[in-house]
Formats: sequence, C-alpha cells, structure tokens
Amino acid sequence: MKNISRATSRKIGVIGGSVVTLMLAGAIAGTNALATSAAGAASPANTGKLFGGNGRYVEAKAKHPNQGRVRREEVAKGQKPFAIVVSCSDSRVPPEVIFDQGLGDLFVVRTAGHVVDKVAMGSIEYAVAKLGARSVVVLGHERCGAVQAALERTQVPGSIGSIVDAIAPGIASVSGTDAAAMDQAVALNVSAVVGQLRSASPVLMPFVTDGSLEISGAVYDLDSGKVTRMEGRRAK
Repeated sequence: MKNISRATSRKIGVIGGSVVTLMLAGAIAGTNALATSAAGAASPANTGKLFGGNGRYVEAKAKHPNQGRVRREEVAKGQKPFAIVVSCSDSRVPPEVIFDQGLGDLFVVRTAGHVVDKVAMGSIEYAVAKLGARSVVVLGHERCGAVQAALERTQVPGSIGSIVDAIAPGIASVSGTDAAAMDQAVALNVSAVVGQLRSASPVLMPFVTDGSLEISGAVYDLDSGKVTRMEGRRAK
C-alpha cells in the first residue's frame, strides 16, 4: 500500500473499520491514480480468465503463467491484479494454484470460512479503489470446517467463535448436518458474503451501482478441483 499517503497509512495502522474506509476514500478523492488503471471496467473476461485457468488446472494442463524472473521484476514496480479472490484459508484451496495464475494476477483475501470482517473489507476496498481491480469472486469450498462448525453449532475455544458467529446467520435456514445440508450451507455462506460486499461497503457501493464492479460467488470441489459458479448451483 505504498501509494497511500503517510498520514493515511498511520490512520490505517492505528484504527480499523470505518476509519479505514473514510481515510481510504479521502486518499482516493485526492489522487488521479484511481482505479481506471488495472483492469478498468467490469468485464466477463476477467472472471472468464479465472475459470479458464481453473479448467487447465482440472485437466492437469496448468501453464503456471507469470511466475518467472521477468514477471517478478515487472510486478516489483507495482501491482495491477485483474481480479480479487475472497476465499477460505483452507490449505487445500490456494487461489493462485486452482485458477492457474501467477505473480500480480490476483489480489487474494483469505480468512476461515471466507468471513469478511473489517480488516478483510478494507483490503477488498483497497484493491478495488486503489489498484483498479474490477472483478471479485467469493470462493467457498466443499466440506468447509468453519461452515460445518457453524452448522453443527459446535462450541469452540477462543477467537474461533467469532468465525462461527459470523457464518451462522447466513446459514440459519439449513436443516440437518448431513452432506447435502453441508453443501447447501456452503453455498448459502458464499451468497451471504457476496450480498455483504454488494451492500455493506460505502467504498464499493458506487462501483456496484454504476456497474463497473462485478461481484460473484463460486464453490470449489475438493475432489475434482473444479470451481463452479454459483449461478450453476442451488442454495435454497
């Protein structure tokens, strides 16, 4: 975040949440390096590039693009990711690998259960408003432990409870704890976070309203490696 002013950086370092949003918005208003760089307007080509990469990964034909010395030296000068992936921290779901992308291609925000708290939201806002990314994919996955804990209402120690508490409201309509219920809960959790990003951020809202920001959901199959768009799934 070296392009943000020192004053803004100090504020971000000291205070979280809404002040991050306000200070970031102030930084944006005062600079011409705004989000017209990077990926520009929302484009299906951005998510298409992601899913094309996943297709290669599934077929064991990954190209491992943008991972050499030339690319490393290029992105050392600045980053312009074409998409943001908000995904679970699960070690089996690394976005750059399953979408077959390289250095500087993706801005990745990972938390257990892809919960978006104030810090995660601020990170997403930065990638949109400052780096110019115009596509956000919220990526859930099969057999997510965080979703399972929320579904089973498991008692958990320490700060793990904050993860469960964040997920529980969005999956409250799910009955049972079997495999089908888990799949439904995973899909609903993705939908809940997509809705949160579309409506809860004063920084993202203008981009959503004018149609320049695409926010969508998807689910990763741990067994096949395939990422399926939420439009192709049912979350009742």
